[in-house]
Amino acid sequence: MITKIGVLTSGGDAPGMNAAIRGVTRYAIEQGLSVTGIIRGYEGLLSHEIMPLDRRDVGGIIHRGGTMLRTARCLEFMEEKTQKEAAAYIRENDIDALVVIGGDGSMRGAQALSKQGIPTIVIPGTIDNDMDGTEYTIGFDTTVNTVLQCVNRIRDTAYSHDRVAVIEVMGRHAGFIALHAGLAAGAEAVLVPEHDVSLEDLCMHLNESHRMGKMSSIVIVAEGAMKGSDVYDYIKEHTYLEPNLTVLGYVQRGGSPTARDAIMASLFSEKAIDCLLSGTYNCVIGQIGETIAATPYTEAPRYHFPLDENMYRLVHQLGR
Repeated sequence: MITKIGVLTSGGDAPGMNAAIRGVTRYAIEQGLSVTGIIRGYEGLLSHEIMPLDRRDVGGIIHRGGTMLRTARCLEFMEEKTQKEAAAYIRENDIDALVVIGGDGSMRGAQALSKQGIPTIVIPGTIDNDMDGTEYTIGFDTTVNTVLQCVNRIRDTAYSHDRVAVIEVMGRHAGFIALHAGLAAGAEAVLVPEHDVSLEDLCMHLNESHRMGKMSSIVIVAEGAMKGSDVYDYIKEHTYLEPNLTVLGYVQRGGSPTARDAIMASLFSEKAIDCLLSGTYNCVIGQIGETIAATPYTEAPRYHFPLDENMYRLVHQLGR
């Protein structure tokens, strides 16, 4: 029987993580559970950094970016010896189950703890929107809107000076941010890891658009496809166009969550606690179609949602 849960955030921060911490804590307390917060993710488990959480501790955070529990990447946690130490510490503190908020690496850590006999459940929190077991991850919508705001500001200067604005965004293994922001912003082209990049074709595309009378262009580059600086250099060397480069960096992770991210964080939190109370654990919470579902870790790869190829085609057709 579960009477006490732990909650942690792990990996890269994402807008909406605080909303998830709030949702997990308050809904768990509403169901008669006690809640322990673990500071700095898996690293905090190893360094024994925990704190009790009540309703007031998570007040006034739903609108804040980042994570009040802070986060870290813990390479040590890849070792089985370390995982056993963490599991022992969880048991010592009478924590019956652990809610993990994070991305793919966080889910691997949760799965490792489950093999040590600790019931775990994952709430997907990553701006990249690239986790198995869900079509949507907390933080994605906020990041796309942040990128869109930045692109619209950069566009003003690109238009004024007849420039090609090359904008590098996050997305080491997936191009969801680049694609969604690119379509929303009316980008000329998006470069994503899921498609081979031909800078020669890109330059032909840009030259053709300029011959058609388009005097400025936006090119959005996911960091996993190619470095923005390489795209900038190639355009400058192989065309008569004048490019400029902006690397957006950490601005994409910060800021208040959008309504969608705050709402999804709350709904995912409710589902996570309901699952634990019903005896369902060692799974990832996610949106699959119109349903919020719990998928066992071992089955999550069956629910891998790729880039929308129609959107990819459309952004290039409409961008000229």
